[in-house]
Amino acid sequence: MNFETSIPVEDSDNPLLDHGEEDRNSRRKLIIGAVIVLLVLIGIAVAINRGGSGAADADKAKAQAPVVTVVTPGKTTIEGVISATGTLAARRELPVGVAGEGGQVVAVLVEPGQWVRAGQVLAVIDRSVQSAQRSSQSAQVDVAVANANLAQANLDRALKLVDKGFVSKADIDRLTANRDAAVAQVRVARAQAGVLDAQLRRLNIVAPAAGLVLERRIEPGQVVSAGSGVLFRLAKGGEMELRAQLGEVDLARLAPGVTADVVPVGTEKGFTGQVWQLSPVIDPTSRQGTARIALAYAPELRPGGFATATIRSGTVVAPMLPESAILSDNQGNYVYIIDKDNKARRRPVKTGLVTESGIAVIEGLDGSERVVLRAGGFLQPDQTVQPKLVKAG
Repeated sequence: MNFETSIPVEDSDNPLLDHGEEDRNSRRKLIIGAVIVLLVLIGIAVAINRGGSGAADADKAKAQAPVVTVVTPGKTTIEGVISATGTLAARRELPVGVAGEGGQVVAVLVEPGQWVRAGQVLAVIDRSVQSAQRSSQSAQVDVAVANANLAQANLDRALKLVDKGFVSKADIDRLTANRDAAVAQVRVARAQAGVLDAQLRRLNIVAPAAGLVLERRIEPGQVVSAGSGVLFRLAKGGEMELRAQLGEVDLARLAPGVTADVVPVGTEKGFTGQVWQLSPVIDPTSRQGTARIALAYAPELRPGGFATATIRSGTVVAPMLPESAILSDNQGNYVYIIDKDNKARRRPVKTGLVTESGIAVIEGLDGSERVVLRAGGFLQPDQTVQPKLVKAG
């Protein structure tokens, strides 16, 4: 038979109980510490994994970024050049026609390309009728002179007889009037002769000034008159010009006196001239005006021919970029620059002079930027790229 006996024991007085509790606390602390260490290790591993993945992603994104060629343009002193085309012409063209009543042409004395002096006869018109009229008028002058001489002699004789009473005062007055009328008839006849002389002279078609014969529109046997129009065209002094067509922006950049190089079509020979006149008006349809470039005579400068001109329009200090670097849309001209983070940034610009070396950027750049040279049209704002720097120029 079993008997259970309960013996009350005080905790504070039981040493075995104290040692068991301490062991449990120690184990609990060890477990908690191990869990903390494990969590720290797991966090470190996750962070390492994430960092490695981010670096890999960054490397991958960098590898996939497009490579673009960039340049730092700096600033250049640029000589302004304007290219233009136009038509060659005589600087002062002289149209020559019939000044008188005309008639049948009997001789043409010059050919196109010949030089003539002022007053030189270019063509002669038949003058047989006018010559006969002039001869008749000469005879009329002689008759008038004879009548005047007779009237003067009658008056002189009458004046000698007045004192003797054979001639009255009234007779003297009548004879004086006859003498005056006869003298007047002489003047009339001579004036008419002068008119005929002038008509005869105008039957010669003459050069109004020295120059080069450009065109001849008259042949022997042809009947001409004042209504026949232009029969000869002369270039005064042989001076030529190029009438270059320019847009209103380019025209505003020029002034009389600037030099220009002109090359006619069909030849590689160039000629140097000066802008001597700028059109005061702009064509409202084409938005263009004319710059007239004076040129000295040369056989290659044929009026009516086509030529190109390179006009010097001053200098400017500004960044210079090739045409491929400058883009345009409905907002205007712009370029892409690459910032320090290798991201493409759109930059509005204003262009100026256009030369064979490129286009001057007069607003928007200071020359220190990295500017995308090509393929800017395929970039997007804020896009990451791999810039490849090349030397300017």
